[in-house]
Amino acid sequence: MSDQPTDKPTELKDYADGWITERKHTDIPPFLKFAYPVIGLFCVGYLIVFMDGEVNHSERGVLVRKFNEMTATAPGVMYLVAGLGLIYVLATIIFAVRKFKED
Repeated sequence: MSDQPTDKPTELKDYADGWITERKHTDIPPFLKFAYPVIGLFCVGYLIVFMDGEVNHSERGVLVRKFNEMTATAPGVMYLVAGLGLIYVLATIIFAVRKFKED
């Protein structure tokens, strides 16, 4: 019943010892090409906006401000982490939009 031969054989390739299988000559779906930069930029922005915690929250903002007073902040390290995250997002965007070539 479903044993009819197809005119095109499906070429599959495996990654990670068969855990991931995909058809050869397939490109990244457009949804993922759009999702990579949106999610990545949101995460980098979140790191910068909430660098010192949620200090303006109505309930726990007082505790966060008190914690920030008692501990040393490291804005330089947080900007470094956000910068590394931005570099990663840019590399991912370049990878997603570049011309597809099969190995």
